[in-house]
Order: sequence, then structure tokens, then C-alpha cells
Amino acid sequence: MIPPSFELSDYDTIIIGAGHNGLVCAGYLAKAGRRVLVLEASEACGGLAAEYEFHEGFRASVAHHTGHMPQSIIRDLDLVTHGLCANQASPDLIWLGEDGARIRLSDKALSGVSEDEQSNFRRYSRLMNGFAKMLAPFWLKTVPPIGNNTLSEVLAFAQLGLKMRLLGKDDMRELLRMVTLPTYDLMDEFFSHPGLKAMLSWDALIGSRQAPRTPNNSVLQLLYRMAGDTSKSFQVASLISSLTRSAQGRGVEIRTGAPVARIQVEASESGLRVAGVRLESGESIVASRVVSSADPKTTFLQLIGAEFLEIEFTNRIRRIRDRGFVSKLHLALSDLPSFHSLDSPDGRLILTPDLETIEWAYDDAKYGDVPCKPVLEVALPSLHNPNLAPDGQHLLSANIMYTPHRQRDGWTESAKSTLAVNTLEVLERYAPGIRELIIGEELLTPVDLESRFGVSGGHWHHGDFALDQLIMMRPTYGAAQYATPIPGLHLCGAGSHPGGDLTGIPGHNAAKEILS
Repeated sequence: MIPPSFELSDYDTIIIGAGHNGLVCAGYLAKAGRRVLVLEASEACGGLAAEYEFHEGFRASVAHHTGHMPQSIIRDLDLVTHGLCANQASPDLIWLGEDGARIRLSDKALSGVSEDEQSNFRRYSRLMNGFAKMLAPFWLKTVPPIGNNTLSEVLAFAQLGLKMRLLGKDDMRELLRMVTLPTYDLMDEFFSHPGLKAMLSWDALIGSRQAPRTPNNSVLQLLYRMAGDTSKSFQVASLISSLTRSAQGRGVEIRTGAPVARIQVEASESGLRVAGVRLESGESIVASRVVSSADPKTTFLQLIGAEFLEIEFTNRIRRIRDRGFVSKLHLALSDLPSFHSLDSPDGRLILTPDLETIEWAYDDAKYGDVPCKPVLEVALPSLHNPNLAPDGQHLLSANIMYTPHRQRDGWTESAKSTLAVNTLEVLERYAPGIRELIIGEELLTPVDLESRFGVSGGHWHHGDFALDQLIMMRPTYGAAQYATPIPGLHLCGAGSHPGGDLTGIPGHNAAKEILS
């Protein structure tokens, strides 16, 4: 039902969701003088990066690692002034073998492999870092639509083309060839050590429905994750708290425990347009602009409703592939576990023998089964943030690939128990005795992530990072420039260009587009 026209509001803009993208967008809009209200359904800011207690005295968040937030966002929003601890080196990437072997990648230095492999890695890094640097400015821009472009939009395409030409003919051809390769083939071209190939593939695959042999997608995701300043890291809680303080310091009002039931739409002389929101409590709040950091399906199919959208647009939104493929395990440990050959498990530990094991886990999940041998990324964030666990005790956070959103027989307690048992068997092989240290645990499947955090499909990135769901197709044409078919409604979440991870780039881009 279309409500009557509303009175003037105290707010220019309402942002739905206080995840990092919503907070970044709010900060930029408020910095430009806009009156902004952020509405968050849960009791805390942060979304999937929100910190909470899962066992008495133990705190965790689904996100255990900050990625590649651009320094420009950190500077523009004065995040260091507002408490961001950005002086921590990015965690080492460490592959562990079941026999005690290890490979460590630390600030671009590689150890644990032969000199030939190190030479191959230097050649690989030169190419990949060059490609990532070339693409980095592109992620921070609104992608022009296809057809009927303005001069500025044409220049944006031309700028990317010029940067590609500056690579040189040979490297430009290599880029165009490599972004279409399966990760498996890319690794085979450069390396022979199975552990090294598995370790370097991880960031191309995690959080997606891509397998090592899936073509046309994962290499581009890897280049996206290599963009920005990857040499620095910071605590997830520090990022969320600094974004919150920065926004509030510029006058943004943030209301938690305020779930939005509907985005209000009204009729005007020129057609439909946004008029505000209605909360689940029944309260209506007026604004001429609403910006949603929720995923596209939630935004359009639940908060707007298909009755206000063209059927072709609605069908494209329904077809977004957004079934999550990663589960989360948190363990409360009575002591620091001992991993093979590591003095301290300080880093991102990749626990899988090779790419074939990753592929087999994907095959299990593809057919709706719990993986017999899960492949894991493990971190112990309490090593750098002692507030996450009581003195002398530790938090273990593990990403489990691959686990299906649609489990064959549903995510029954038996299915979750099987996944937990299989995962602990893997952990025990790398950290003998770890079972005896467990005093509490939490396992979140994609279905749990969907229900608890309100993310369609439980997908980290609000949709697969795939060529048909990227750039001017993210989330779909007609909404890829952050504006939508409903005037006054914008998107700023991970389902928009360029995609997910804790970067804040979609929020930044959406704010810049609104202000332009």
C-alpha cells in the first residue's frame, strides 16, 4: 500500500544497517553536511564483524581478519583519531603439513620452500601485484552503465583502458588471459609444491562458491584482495568502534535494536519515490533518501516488495547466486594450542594438504553433503586482543570451506554434529591434544548466519564474486551504480560494486555517488 505524503523530516538520509559499509557511507554523508540516521536491527553495530560473547568470558565475531581497507577511507574518516589501531602488521599466511612441514608468507617474503619455488614466487608476485595495483583505483569508482554514457563515464572506461596499456603489451595480454583461468591452472603454471599452491589459492576461494577448477572467477577475486595496503592489519572490533565514533562525531544518529520492516514508497507527480521507513515496532520515520546496506534480495524483495518493481528486474534479483558456502567455528580454549612446528600459532593457518583436497570438499558441498575432510583457515585472535578471552585462555576462530547452505537433509543437529566432529578431527591432526583444551564452542552454518545476521543465503559477500555478478552487473544492471529503479533508494552493501570483505569500498562509493 502506498502511504500518503509525509511531513518534513529531521533526516536527509536513513541508512539501513550499521555494518561497516553502512557506517562508512554514513560518515561520508555526514562529513558533507547531511543529516543521517542509521538503523540497525541487532543490539550492536558491525553486522558480521560485530563482537559478541559466545561462551562465558569469550568474545568473537564472524570476521576474524581485516583485509584491504584503502588508506584513503581511513584518512577521510579520521579513523585513527577515533581509536583505530592500525599499527599491527598483517598476519602471516602459514600452510601446515600433517607431517610438520610448514610454509610461511610474511610481508611478501616466502620461506619453507626451495629456492626454485621462491624464484617462481617472485615472478608470480611481480605480475599479480602489478595487476592488483592497476585495478586498485577502479574498485573505488562508480562503474559506468553500458550504453548512453556521459562524457565523464566514457572517460572512466578510458582511464582503465589506459592503465591496462601502461602495463605493456605482454603483461596486458597476460592479465586478460589469467583472469579467466581456474585457480588450479594458475598455480600449476608457477609452482610445484602442493602446499604452496593450496596456500596461495586460499584468498581466491574463501567466501565464495568457487572451487580450484572453477574458471573465470577466482583470479579476479584474488586481485581484488591484493589491492590496497595489505601490509597492515587491525583488530576487527577496533575497526567497528572507530567507524561508529567517527560517524557519531559528525552528527550521525545510530539506533540499534531498530529493525526495519518496510521501506516506504509514495506516489508523486513523476512516479514512485522513497518516503522513509517503517520499523517493526510500527514507528514510521520520514526521509527523502534511504540507503540500504542489506543484501539485494532483502532490500528489494522484502523491504521494498516486488509490487513496486518491474518483473524483469525482480527476476534478476531473485536469480542472484547468494547461497553461502562457509561455516564458522569458534572454540573457547583453556590454553594456547600447540600446532606442528610452530612456536606460536600467530597468523592465518591454512589446514589442507593440497588443491585436490579443497576440490573434494567443494564436491561434497556441491551435492549438499557435509565435507568428509573439511579445509580450514584458523586464527587465534586472542593473541593480539586479550580482551577476547580470560587471562591465560584463548579464542580459536576457524573458517570451514566448503559447507552447503542447502544441506542434503537439512541442517539437523546430527548434520551439525557431523561437521563439528569432522572439523575437530582435522584440527587434532595439526594440533594434537586440542580437544582436551575445549571448554566451549559455537558452530555457525550458512543457515545460522542467514537467520542470525539477516543475510540472504548466509553469504559473506551478498552474492558470488563471479563475472556475471561483478562490475556493471553487481547486483544487476539497473542498480549497479548504487541508485535503484526507485528514486531516492540507494545501495551501499557488499552486494554492490566492487564486493565484500571489510573494505568499506561499497559504502564509500555509494556516498560519493549520492553526493555527486
